[in-house]
Amino acid sequence: MTDIATSKPQAVWNAGSIAFAVAVIALASIPWFTGSVFHFHIAIMICLGAMAAAGLGTIAWVGQLSLAHGAFVGIGAYSCVLMVMRLGVPFVVGLPLAALVTGAIAYVIGTPLLRLRGVYFVLITFALNELFRLVMLEFPSVSGGSSGIAAIPKISLFGLVLRDQQSVYVFTLATLALVMALLWSIRRGPLGRRFAAVEENLDLAETSGIPTARTQNTAFVIGSAIAGFTGAIMAHYIGFISPESFGFQLSVSYVIILVTGGRLALAGPLVGAIFLTPLPEFLRSAQEYQHIIYGVVLIVVLRFLPEGLAGLPKRFAGKGREQS
Repeated sequence: MTDIATSKPQAVWNAGSIAFAVAVIALASIPWFTGSVFHFHIAIMICLGAMAAAGLGTIAWVGQLSLAHGAFVGIGAYSCVLMVMRLGVPFVVGLPLAALVTGAIAYVIGTPLLRLRGVYFVLITFALNELFRLVMLEFPSVSGGSSGIAAIPKISLFGLVLRDQQSVYVFTLATLALVMALLWSIRRGPLGRRFAAVEENLDLAETSGIPTARTQNTAFVIGSAIAGFTGAIMAHYIGFISPESFGFQLSVSYVIILVTGGRLALAGPLVGAIFLTPLPEFLRSAQEYQHIIYGVVLIVVLRFLPEGLAGLPKRFAGKGREQS
């Protein structure tokens, strides 16, 4: 009887995982079926939003919530663009270097910053995001000032320029898969178990011998590096960046994506991005109500789905076991 009881939830989870994978593949295939440039653009933005939110989710795995994530996306964007446009570095070299630069800055900032907890950490990261925007505006020779930097070269891979959105979509899908595979391997390994212990009970984890400060900083560096990686791709896809592109609203949008999808779920950022990224396009006729609608969505999710949309299969599995 025990074997049956334990194997049944596993079967449900396997079925749920397969259904989720099929749904994601079906949604990812829509642009190729329609052939619409607009659909390709939305799909690319979903991939970029999911990657950035996955970086934010890594920080959430250790019980912190950063409102400076937009700034780290901006650091990666500017790092890659300046290396490519002013130093002549190829994009394939500038992309990983931008992630490394962002991660290094996050390490320097995170070492003292992560001594703060809860609302204090949230407030200081909010201040950091605004500080980044204001500093970049003060140095127009670097950032382009309020006019920004335009005519950014398109993504180029070993001499192959990705001029059309179909090829950019393939590239962003591949990078999203790479990021998710990296986070999956971290989650399954000893580092992921340390993350979970710190998130569940910081004091208990510390008394158990886990270096909590170093663990939190590691998560902060990884999450910020992913943000910088995303920013570099975003800058070369859109072709324009300015300090205003990476303001507080961008950080908030990533928080909403993460919370809606599932703060601690590996698939949460992807689910949240699929659900929320197309909304602005569908709400163009009601643009003044967009923030209100986002707020309502967030309140509903927090009230009725504390584990986010990615927690729905688990909830349905629990109801199925209760009925049986």
